Amino acid sequence: MNNSHCVRAVLARTSLTAALTAVMFTGVSAAHAEPGSQGYDRTASFVGNAGAVSYQVHVPPAQSSGRPLPLVVAVHGCAMTGYTLNSMKDMTNLNAVADREGFLVVYPSQDPLRGLRLNCWNGDDAAHQQRGEGEPALIAGLTEQVITEFGADRSRVHVLGASSGAGIAVIMGVTYPDVYASVMSMAGGEYKINEAGRDAAGRLDPVNLGPVDTAERAFAEMGPRARPVPVMVVQGDQDTTVPPYFATRLVTHWAAIDDLAMSGTLDGPVDDVPESVVQVNDPNKHSYTYSKYFARGGDTSLIDYVLVNGMTHRWPGPGTGPLVDNQGPDLATLWWDWAKTRSMP
Repeated sequence: MNNSHCVRAVLARTSLTAALTAVMFTGVSAAHAEPGSQGYDRTASFVGNAGAVSYQVHVPPAQSSGRPLPLVVAVHGCAMTGYTLNSMKDMTNLNAVADREGFLVVYPSQDPLRGLRLNCWNGDDAAHQQRGEGEPALIAGLTEQVITEFGADRSRVHVLGASSGAGIAVIMGVTYPDVYASVMSMAGGEYKINEAGRDAAGRLDPVNLGPVDTAERAFAEMGPRARPVPVMVVQGDQDTTVPPYFATRLVTHWAAIDDLAMSGTLDGPVDDVPESVVQVNDPNKHSYTYSKYFARGGDTSLIDYVLVNGMTHRWPGPGTGPLVDNQGPDLATLWWDWAKTRSMP
């Protein structure tokens, strides 16, 4: 689940990887339900200049109303699939929230030949960091295909990911800021983090290339489409696979992108000092710290940062699978409560 090589190594679990490979190469697919009064799933694929990608769309009952619904693209992490074995669909519980709240969810699934070793997405590879190329082109292409097929609301298309999928979600916000209204990163890192370099202990070396430096690269990639894309950053404070400093870097990184997008300068209206910090305690769940970052004079946060106390490299449930922490908080609901208020300007 992350866009750094060290994360891939830590997540290596021989039995899980072997089972994943067997499922994907034998063509096992998720159950396909037919339209009706309940939500249903439809499996398809997108083929473009960058290759092909399979995906499953969950269609909620609200689709029958005929009104354009929001669309959520949910990108899995390493040693996972979109909708079969150890899936993003099962881990996140997004379908239940989609049925309740009324939005479409699409789960891309990495090609095992493109995601060699652990079926990771390749956001740490320069070939997959530009608009119109590699995996960003595939995700954008399937997004457009689903929007067209289901008549989704183009102003409310969101992308989220877990670990290596979070890396791709951040890249989508940089390469296609004109498509995605918001981004959510769960245990991920910033754009071009692979260029940051490492110190003797293997940690990212901020002296070599800091998060503001990578932000300048992101702003350049955005080009004429640059805008302050709302971002939610979620992180477990006990995560040793993707340590919390990845998240703090991502906050600084995106604050710098917002500065550049809004004013063309790095000392503009946004910084990495939160305007609001709330500690949320629940005796039956992990507590978490919720921080919000605004542009000066703004009334809607641009960056929201959720740091979950006591959580390792897991998705805060409810959900099913080996990478879920069902002590929560309920991230799917927490995220949607945030994302549903965001739309394209």
